[in-house]
Amino acid sequence: MFMFKKKKEKPSKGGGGGGKVNGVGANSVAGGSTVFRVTVPDNVKPGEEFQVYAGSRIVRVRCPMDSRPGQSLQITVPADPAAGGGGDMPGNSQHSNNSLLPPDSPGVRRIADTNPPAYMVAIPEGTAAGQQFPVTIQGQQLMVTCPPSARPGMSVRIVPPPPPADLTRGPTTDSPMGPGMNSSSNSGSSSAATGGGHRRKDSRSDKEKTQLFEVEVPKGVQPGAPFALLAGGVRVLVTCPPNAGPGQRIRFKLPLALTQKPKHAEDNEMVQIKLKYDKDGWTRTVRATDLKFQWVRMDDKGDIDLNKRFNFEKSAYVRRLDFRAGEDPRIRTGILSLVPATESVVDSKIRASDGRDLVTYSQLADAQVKNFDDKAQWFQDTCAKLCVEWNEGHMRMNVRRQFLLGDSVDAVMSLSRKDLRKLWRFEFIGEMGIDAGGLAREWFELVCREIFDPDTGLWMSSATNQMSMTINPASEFCCEDHLVYYRFLGRVMGKAMFDRQLVNGHMVKHLYKHILGWPIQFKDLESVDEEYYNNLKQLQSMAERGEDLSMLCLDFTTTSEIMGVKKEVELVPGGSDIDVTNENFPEYVEACLKYKLMDCVKPQLNELLLGFFDVIPEPLLTIFDFQELELLMCGLPKIDMEDWQRETEYSGEYDEIGPDHPTVQWFWETLEEWDAEMKARLLQFVTGTSGVPSRGFGVLQGNDGNIRKFTIHGVPVDVCLYPRAHTCFNRIDLPLFESKEELAEKLKLAVTMSATGFDIE
Repeated sequence: MFMFKKKKEKPSKGGGGGGKVNGVGANSVAGGSTVFRVTVPDNVKPGEEFQVYAGSRIVRVRCPMDSRPGQSLQITVPADPAAGGGGDMPGNSQHSNNSLLPPDSPGVRRIADTNPPAYMVAIPEGTAAGQQFPVTIQGQQLMVTCPPSARPGMSVRIVPPPPPADLTRGPTTDSPMGPGMNSSSNSGSSSAATGGGHRRKDSRSDKEKTQLFEVEVPKGVQPGAPFALLAGGVRVLVTCPPNAGPGQRIRFKLPLALTQKPKHAEDNEMVQIKLKYDKDGWTRTVRATDLKFQWVRMDDKGDIDLNKRFNFEKSAYVRRLDFRAGEDPRIRTGILSLVPATESVVDSKIRASDGRDLVTYSQLADAQVKNFDDKAQWFQDTCAKLCVEWNEGHMRMNVRRQFLLGDSVDAVMSLSRKDLRKLWRFEFIGEMGIDAGGLAREWFELVCREIFDPDTGLWMSSATNQMSMTINPASEFCCEDHLVYYRFLGRVMGKAMFDRQLVNGHMVKHLYKHILGWPIQFKDLESVDEEYYNNLKQLQSMAERGEDLSMLCLDFTTTSEIMGVKKEVELVPGGSDIDVTNENFPEYVEACLKYKLMDCVKPQLNELLLGFFDVIPEPLLTIFDFQELELLMCGLPKIDMEDWQRETEYSGEYDEIGPDHPTVQWFWETLEEWDAEMKARLLQFVTGTSGVPSRGFGVLQGNDGNIRKFTIHGVPVDVCLYPRAHTCFNRIDLPLFESKEELAEKLKLAVTMSATGFDIE
């Protein structure tokens, strides 16, 4: 059983709780029994009883002998016989023939001995003649038009359309009608009604059409070794069979959809830029053997780079999360590691609960070349398919505003992975209000704001960008049961994406890469710890000059400072006994990179990722880059262009005349022509995040915590051909281009390619 202890509750905001009645919990509606997580109130001793709210009922709970005030308990309560089949949905359920369907609306009465069934529906207050009002009958959402001669309080007769064979969804928190429901109105002499249900689409055949390919094993490829090739214009990864060798011909099959040109590629300018300038670097391809995604690096000859030793410019690492079953079936565990990018693979399909393929490789490949807006829409449509059907129940989340974070952790951590994909309805205990989407948005915003607050001790501002948050390595000393809170936040972030909500907090860039499973390279270290990065670069220069590194008396350890206490940490087992030499220097840098970008916060990151993937299937994320993931999670920023220009500083070639320089004017004119997504991507490129300070660009901070405004630094074209960014200083080096067209092309290229991992110098 997944149990955790929690500190004594402190109010999140002003106000205090009352007595020994605790109304906290996540309540599953429509089922034989309900599981609640409750907290033992203050002044309750072991063996004493206390009262809690269980849904709409008050039940008595006896405090276990080994428990104490502030500790969380799990209780199972039988279904409330008085609640009927409708859960907490308003209205009566007496007219419903199926208790699993949402109840009929108030004022709905079936007319006896009618075929097809007819109903009398009461016109609600405030409805004028000719207006439509919603009603629910037999699980269907209908829109009824008030006849010209009718008024509120009167009843009209309607004959609903036949119910769908499979009612899969009820209303959502965003609108009165569930996703996928269509409504229209038909006028009649006395009434009009329309209806629609979300029907399940015909399931696709599990077997896709395939195409057979025959290729010759290239020279130098050994049995069992991988090699890349183009099949139908698509780069795939093929493993040489054990009984084959160079010069022999082998056969393999690929889905026909894989070899066809994606239908959206020509419409996406960003994809065209990437294809046009694609060059040596890391790319995600598909393995012909099992169609799983895998990262590979191509060398200058177009062959797979099999070099496994660390290289400053070429080596990359990807987080690998191996899932394990937990003691509690609702809570998975996992083993997190940072492995060479070529060793990380991701499934290219998603299966539904009934075993059929819900998303196939061809669908993912098609989505990967969509523009950002279409990607986001496809992602949300797919999440809607993964959402638990309405007739399987939904969750009622009861929290107290003054104890928001603690109550929310209790509620969310009591849920199974299936519960996380159900519809959530929120209630702030003691407050009037029905959750039609507004309470959910408020809950996500408040919870994220509180858990990202540095005062909580779980997160802290990045050393190189005060707008971005990074995991606090000392969280265990600041917050009891700190790992539970990271698992909780991971679930909240995943649920926010699943439900089209926003996460109120920006993270450092490499954490978005860890979520996506994108390659981490040595240059990523600069945005985490610039001083550490520069020290390693200095050692690299010494090694390249042939200087003896052993004279520095370094070993495979580093110093960690937590709460003012310095501690020596071994980068590898027995690291304190291994001296750094010119021969093992690459392995030393590799160990430093892994420690800084993962190992120092591995337990916290492990729980964060486990929580996130409790909700979102990992293959769904393969359509995004790390910039798009931040935009999807945090939303497009509202950018005040006048404030941006007013608070920008100029240096280098633009120092003297600043905004009056022709190149600078072309820069701002180009930005004015860009859409919100490209403007946000430019912010990510220069500052490291799409976030804008609430007080505007005038308070942008640098890596030292001081104000460092957005800066445009002029450089000659022979110094750098493309714009380049220095995120530590919020500075962009902008070459003196000869025309606005050249500036627009190369600026867009630089911004776009920054998300691919390719270099353009």
